[in-house]
Amino acid sequence: MSTPTRAVSQTRSFSTIFLIELWERFGYYGMAAILVLFMVEKIGFGDTQANLVWGAFTALVYAAPAIGGWVGDNVLGTRRTMPIGAAILSIGYLMLSIPSDNLYLLYASMGVIVVGNGLFKANAANMVRRIYEGDDAKIDSAFTMYYMAVNVGSTVSMLLTPWIKDNWGWHAGFAVCCFGLILGLANYVLMVRTLKGIGSPPDENPVQWNKLAMVLGAGFVLLFAVAFVIQHRAIAVTCVYIAGILVLGIFGYMIATGAKSERAGLIAALILIVETLLFFIFYQQMSTSLTLFALRNVEWHQSFGLFDVVWSPGQYQALNPIWIMILSPILAYTYTHLGKTGRDLPIAGKFAIGFAVVAIGFFIYGLGAGSAVAGKVSSWYMIWGYGFYSLGELLVSGLGLAMMARYVPARMGGFMMGAYFVATGISQYLGSVVANYASIPSDITDPLESLAIYTSLFNKLGFVAIGGTALAIVLLPLMKKLSATHSGHADDAAAAAALRTVAVEE
Repeated sequence: MSTPTRAVSQTRSFSTIFLIELWERFGYYGMAAILVLFMVEKIGFGDTQANLVWGAFTALVYAAPAIGGWVGDNVLGTRRTMPIGAAILSIGYLMLSIPSDNLYLLYASMGVIVVGNGLFKANAANMVRRIYEGDDAKIDSAFTMYYMAVNVGSTVSMLLTPWIKDNWGWHAGFAVCCFGLILGLANYVLMVRTLKGIGSPPDENPVQWNKLAMVLGAGFVLLFAVAFVIQHRAIAVTCVYIAGILVLGIFGYMIATGAKSERAGLIAALILIVETLLFFIFYQQMSTSLTLFALRNVEWHQSFGLFDVVWSPGQYQALNPIWIMILSPILAYTYTHLGKTGRDLPIAGKFAIGFAVVAIGFFIYGLGAGSAVAGKVSSWYMIWGYGFYSLGELLVSGLGLAMMARYVPARMGGFMMGAYFVATGISQYLGSVVANYASIPSDITDPLESLAIYTSLFNKLGFVAIGGTALAIVLLPLMKKLSATHSGHADDAAAAAALRTVAVEE
């Protein structure tokens, strides 16, 4: 009778994390849908400047969880740190909603968002791995559904915020992002009891107010540092690379000094992090080159049989989470079914398939030029291109967190989730650099000229994704060996723990 109770408890605990992640992503992706367009159309940035500011910002957004994961593991507790981060994020979106075009307010808002995301992101993912710890098949399925939470929230906000911006102005769009976070926090307060007993060791101790004050004070100082760094992109890039080198060094130290039973899993996690870094270069095109492509070279009017739709350029990003929501339950069911029958594909194999379908997606964008009318591509190319791209995202990024949960020891969970996001941050900046290969000079206004520039980039990215597929295939034998070694040691450790339990009971 104990198994059903445990299953219900896991489901309720997961639902709590699912819902706060949904609302947090509602806020983040609503902001992401319009921020680059805001910089280009409202502030007056050129494509290159907007892409690189966005790249520096998102690099820091994704690097910050390396610190936030450590805070959750060792200082405040995973369960406590997560809602604190969400509250700080809501303040950042509130600052963006202030009706002002002052650049320092923009950069300060970005700084607050970086601090909030740092405290939230790694700890939310770490909570999911703690709920399903020790059950590989359920971890893959849970993180796929967790990834669906990301995309439920982002779908609604990516459709809503551009529409609100078109009708009530830019700052009203940012205000909606803040409102979503407030709803998510209220819901979390109502459901937090379902997380009792889940978290890191500090969660089980009384709140240490001096430590909380130190974390908040450090965050306040950090937001000003981030605002300064974002204005100086060379410094931003240096900071992210330094963080990457430090994390890589710590990773190497853990592999060299960790228990023999942990090394194979850590090496496997490191290889898959490198592959994930390549994927996020593709991912960054969604907010940069693909959004600006939609602004200049996509026919916004789209017929769906009985009804017509007129897209706003920022709304095309919503195609990604829409496809994710369609595909996530199918993949989650497939993983669970294959796991029960002993035929589950290794994560490295799923990565290889993921890169292949991403390549197809970018080639579809490139093919659109062949049927363009006066330099304008049909929205159907965007719809199907995003479809293949999104399937690839589920197979690579959607399983990246599951990979960390599967291969990394629990005591390193928060930090390693942070390390994963540092790698993501580095690739986010590299992605914005890649997007600038399709930066349109201010003197080019003819869609025929900009179309050739964009489709050239998309075709090249398709070939790079083919290279990622080849790399993942080449690494399959090594990953299979590392995974088998890791599983063998994990089974031995579990057996030893069971024997110790029996001995204590006797």
